[in-house]
Amino acid sequence: QLQLVESGGGLVQPGGSLRLSCAASGFTLDYYAIGWFRQAPGKEREGVSCISSSGRRTYYADSVKGRFTISRDNAKNTVYLQMNSLQPEDTAVYYCAAGPIATMGDEYDYWGQGTQVTVSS
Repeated sequence: QLQLVESGGGLVQPGGSLRLSCAASGFTLDYYAIGWFRQAPGKEREGVSCISSSGRRTYYADSVKGRFTISRDNAKNTVYLQMNSLQPEDTAVYYCAAGPIATMGDEYDYWGQGTQVTVSS
């Protein structure tokens, strides 16, 4: 069964950091671009960051640029999202997705179930 599983979410104070992981099972991520998305209550899902299959190209939403870093370790079949300087507006459910092209749109083939990130004092 092809599956993406996110982990690493939780409750963090403003200014804190979290690292999200997106692990694949049932298939290898080597040939897939990966996107990270988030959806806050009452808001539409938005693209946060994405990375090409080679890892050479990365993209970020303006709202997270300079604070978030996406990376991948194909040997571990995992993609990461390092999130620093977290703010309350970063609170959302974070999803990873795998597809043929790195895009901030939602044109991905496989999606994880999401992990909750809450930034609050």
